[in-house]
Amino acid sequence: MSFVKKHRNLWLLSFFLVVILTALSLLPVLEQPVLAQFPTVSIPTVTSSPRGAYIRVLLTTTEYDPINVRSGPGSIYELVGVMLVGQEAKAYGYYDQYIQIEYPGGPGGRGWVFANNVDVIGGPIPLLEPPATATPAITKTIDPTLAAQFIYTMQPSRLPTFTEPPALK
Repeated sequence: MSFVKKHRNLWLLSFFLVVILTALSLLPVLEQPVLAQFPTVSIPTVTSSPRGAYIRVLLTTTEYDPINVRSGPGSIYELVGVMLVGQEAKAYGYYDQYIQIEYPGGPGGRGWVFANNVDVIGGPIPLLEPPATATPAITKTIDPTLAAQFIYTMQPSRLPTFTEPPALK
């Protein structure tokens, strides 16, 4: 009997301990509450992408087809690199059908991509002034001295004439 009484006392003690700990956790915290200050002016909100306007390369024919990055807005300008589908770059503006982007391999750290191959994200981009016209790397000229060596004037040929054969005897 003393064994049962001992266990019952232990059980009652643990039960009261749990009740007391639960009651203490439900008491309000005795710390000072934080008094937040509400702003009295309007807070500006971000209306655009925080990083500004940028482009993302679209899927053209296959996902492995890169798009060309040129030194100017046109196909006559030098090719300075390529971008793969899904790549992104900061957009500075546009001229005609080309968008100027941040591209470290281009002159001045910029390059141009064809607008139909990219998607502009983050707001409108400004119209840029037309850049200088591209100078071709090779000017196609003909050296007149060299060309004169290949000029061939045909001498008129003498047409065959008909000569009567001698008479038969």
